[in-house]
Amino acid sequence: MVGASVARDARSVSLFSRVVAINAGVLVSAAILLAVSPVTVSPTLQLAEAVVLAVGTVLMISVNLLLMRRVFGPLDQLSGLMRRVDPYAPGRRLRLERADAEVAELCHAFNTMLDRLEHERRHSGRRALAAQENERRRLARELHDEIGQTLTGVVLQLEALQRAAPEGLQEAIIEAQETARSGVEDMREIARGLRPQALDEFGLRSALVSLTSQVSDRSDVRVRPHLAEKLPGLAHEQELAIYRVAQESLTNVVRHAAARSVDLFLATTGAGDVELRVRDDGRGIAAHDANGAGTGLAGMRERALLIGGHLTIGAREPGGTEVRLTVPTGEAA
Repeated sequence: MVGASVARDARSVSLFSRVVAINAGVLVSAAILLAVSPVTVSPTLQLAEAVVLAVGTVLMISVNLLLMRRVFGPLDQLSGLMRRVDPYAPGRRLRLERADAEVAELCHAFNTMLDRLEHERRHSGRRALAAQENERRRLARELHDEIGQTLTGVVLQLEALQRAAPEGLQEAIIEAQETARSGVEDMREIARGLRPQALDEFGLRSALVSLTSQVSDRSDVRVRPHLAEKLPGLAHEQELAIYRVAQESLTNVVRHAAARSVDLFLATTGAGDVELRVRDDGRGIAAHDANGAGTGLAGMRERALLIGGHLTIGAREPGGTEVRLTVPTGEAA
């Protein structure tokens, strides 16, 4: 107990005072040694005297350097810890086993700053994503109610025109009808992509089944869903984040992976978390691409961060890519 108290008292001394004390101690020690030693300096410096002075100077510098390194060592440790802080891995804080008062205060200030930044980032990110989802909902509604109704009216008008048109115009009118119907279907697909209506009405599992069916129908990639029957209760923003990560992952597979099939898993882990995994058999992803700041990957990481989840993206053997999102639930918390 006495030793620990002495150590705490020593660390409570300011860093400036310790540096001054060490330098003063080295100089005083050198002066005492010169005073009690038989070493003298002649008016004309002799070789032996120069050697003694040089050795003494080197010894003083070495002792001072050793003592300064012990004093400033915690600062080097602190700067190393600061460099390893990852904005996509929140909650990590700096811990120093031994530190002077100034270093401990600097560490505390840095941790407090991280708390404020993470809090503000979380809330500002949620506001931004909420605004984005509201805009998606508005656009989807306008596409469906305005443009969709207009295109449907065009199809009906063309049908009426076809009945009254002469034989020579029938083929052109039918082609225009098919183009208009295709435009209606494309508009509906865009609206569904902007806002997953199935998620709002039927829940996450049904929305993912619908998503995998749509991707399989629109592309040459076969998507196989493997969804658990029962999942822990999730907040709406957690369900939306899972859906968007799955949507972005499947979009990347179709566009970039040159894959033939994809397996989408949604299950509960042994720790009670909900885990989404999207595995494809494509060309795989390079490490620098998986850690890059592309818009799609950055969006997935941001969504995972805002719900307290953990996202990993990497190549898998013998080929392909796996995206894994782990979402903590109330049961696991």
